[in-house]
Order: sequence, then structure tokens, then C-alpha cells
Amino acid sequence: MDDNNTGVAEGHPSRGRSAAAVLCLVVAALLTIPAGVSYWGQRTLNDTQQYVDTVGPLAKSPELQDVIASTVTGAIEKQVDVRRLLDDVFARTGTEAARLDLLAGPLAAAIDAAVDREVRAVLASSTFDEIWVRVNTRVQQLVHRLLAGGGGGLVSLRGDDVVLDVGEIIDEVKSRLAARGLTFVQDVSVPREDREVVLMKAPRLEEVRTIYAFANPVARWMLPAVAVLFLAAFVLAGRRARMAVAIGIAVALNALLLALALSVGRQLFVDGLSDTSFGPASGSFYATLLAYLYRGQTVVLWLGITLIVAGWFAGRNRYGTAVREAVRDGLERAGSTVLGRQGHEAGSWVAANAAWLRVTAVVVAAVVLLWGGDVDLTRWWWSLALAVGLLAVVQFLIGAARPGARSAAPTASTDPLPAPSSR
Repeated sequence: MDDNNTGVAEGHPSRGRSAAAVLCLVVAALLTIPAGVSYWGQRTLNDTQQYVDTVGPLAKSPELQDVIASTVTGAIEKQVDVRRLLDDVFARTGTEAARLDLLAGPLAAAIDAAVDREVRAVLASSTFDEIWVRVNTRVQQLVHRLLAGGGGGLVSLRGDDVVLDVGEIIDEVKSRLAARGLTFVQDVSVPREDREVVLMKAPRLEEVRTIYAFANPVARWMLPAVAVLFLAAFVLAGRRARMAVAIGIAVALNALLLALALSVGRQLFVDGLSDTSFGPASGSFYATLLAYLYRGQTVVLWLGITLIVAGWFAGRNRYGTAVREAVRDGLERAGSTVLGRQGHEAGSWVAANAAWLRVTAVVVAAVVLLWGGDVDLTRWWWSLALAVGLLAVVQFLIGAARPGARSAAPTASTDPLPAPSSR
């Protein structure tokens, strides 16, 4: 499995070709993070189903449920003064009013507690899951409109705040309370400002809209373009094993920079919403919304590490060469021993076509990794295991092409003494 066997031939290209390889590497390295973020935006913000699937788990987030429960309960209680209603009722009882007034406080607290329980029961039910899907379907469409210059509806812009209207959840809670006998809440009208939750602050929305208008048309193609540039750098390089290491370093550094950017962005996002009702849930919202980027960053980091190891393994260095030859000889010896002369014909064909078979093995693993666009660390390890396994099978079969040489080798080495002289 050396450079010649793997098709990674080390030549002496022209200066122009070498310069082109370096240029492709530098441009690809600079565009990796913008391409990854653009692809996330294209997949998450522009695709309604992908957005709903991404934020779906938030429906079960305790932090988000607490925020919505507090908002809904507060909105209802603000419009219904239970203590005042009880005082008015008890005042009509005449002489019993004084004694009944002692019950007003506990009864008011019990009714408020019942409202809170009913709100949380709604949030824990499948009804809220359905509402959450409906709301977020409209959220995605309206966020897209906000970025494109529109607004209004469930998600709208209030000054520098992007707000979510929870009126649909309030209506569901009111219906349930009325069904349980608390009919006085049924006709309560909640003002708009009391049923809104600040999702995020957007003091520079116009700038974001400008960037979106420029980046959106090319966002879908940026990541494939970066991959093509990395591939071009590898193909044009004279010492491809060394270029594989360079690409691996560039990819790994980009993954680390993205991790740093995500961490800083999360802190800024949480700090920006710390003084709003959504503050306690802002961290969960950020992590869930950017889950695809978090998973992708981890996979990209391991991809970079793998390329570094692969380049070292295939390169012209003392330890890499020793390991490569030991693995190659071990696999070929195993193939020769197991398959023997019966596998000679198949082994000869594999040996003659080893270069493109190895490329096919890597391509198949890449397709498995990228299929469906939902890349995560588990799929990465399975894809890596598939690639290594297929490459090992190719080398194993090559051993069957030389069964005679492999079987004779141990016999020749069993006698360390020279043959006796005929003289």
C-alpha cells in the first residue's frame, strides 16, 4: 500500500502546476467556514421541513416550556384578577362576607395554581407538539420573509426585537380551563404585547438582509465548490501524500475555528437575550437551531485528522513507510495463505486494477457519509470503517496473485546457514 500501489504517484510537476495546487488549497481553506455556515443556512432556514425537524426537539425542552408557561400564565392572570372577582362575589353574601373573605386568598391562589397546572399540561401534551409544528412551520416561512425584507404574522419585528406570538397556545389553555368550569377566562382578551416572546435581538437586521440577498443564491454551491478546490489541490500536487497532510491540517484548523466561533456566538446570543423572558431558554434554542453545524464541525475535525494520518501513512517518511509495508505485507500474506492458487486469477485482476478500485472504495464511503445530507459522528465512523475495510480487501486479494512467492518465502528463511560448497 505504498504511493505506487495507491495511485498516489509522487512526480515533479511544473512550477505553474505547483502554484495552482497551493492556490486551490489556500482558497479552499479560506472558504471552508463561510461555505459550511452558508450550507447550514440554506438547509435550515430555507427548507421548511428541515427547519421544523431541527427545532422539533425544543418542544420537550424544560427551559422553553418554562418560558412559554410563564408567558401564557402571566398573560391570563394579568387579564383576570381572581382575587377581585372573589371579593365581588363574597360582597353579595351580606353578613357572611366577612367570614368568606378569609377564603378569598387561598381560593385565589388555588385558581392561579390550577391555571399554571393546566398550562403545563398543555405543554406536556401531544396538542402542544402539534401546535409547535404548526407554529414553527409559519415561523420558518416568516423568518424567511424577514430576511427577504418582509414581516408580520406569528414572527415579526418590533424595533430591534424578533418576537413570537403565543396567542394560539393561550387560546388552547383558555378552552381547557373553560371546559373544567373556569368559564370566566373564556372571554378574556390578551393584548398583543402580553402574548409575545422575544426570540432574538436584531439591531443589524438590514445588514443581515443585505448579506442574505448576496449569499443565498450561491450558498448551496459553496460547499461543493470548496470540496472541488481541495480535490484539485490534491490532484495537482507533485507530492500528494504531503498535500493530503496539508489539506488535513487546513480542514482541522477550520473545524477548531468554527467551534470557537460557535462558542463565542452562543455566549453573545445568550447575553443579548438575558434581560428578556426568553433568556433562560436562549441557550437551548441556540444549540438546537445550530445542531447541524455542531455535528458537522465534529465530523470535519475528524476528517482533517484522518487526512493527516492517511497522508503520513502514504508518505515518504521512515515510520509511515515501515507501517505501510508491514500492513501491506501482512494483508497480502494473509490473502496468499487463505486463497492460495485458487484465487490467483481474481487476485491478478485486482492487482491490475488496484488504483481505480481504491478510488472507488473511498468514493463509496463518501457517498455513505453524505447520503441524505444528515452527517453525524456515528455515520462518519461507519464510513471510515467501510473505506478502511474495502481498501484492506483490495490488498488482501492482491496477495492471491502471488501465492507461489508467498508460500515459498517462509521455506527460504528457515535455514539461516549458507549452502555447503561443492569444492
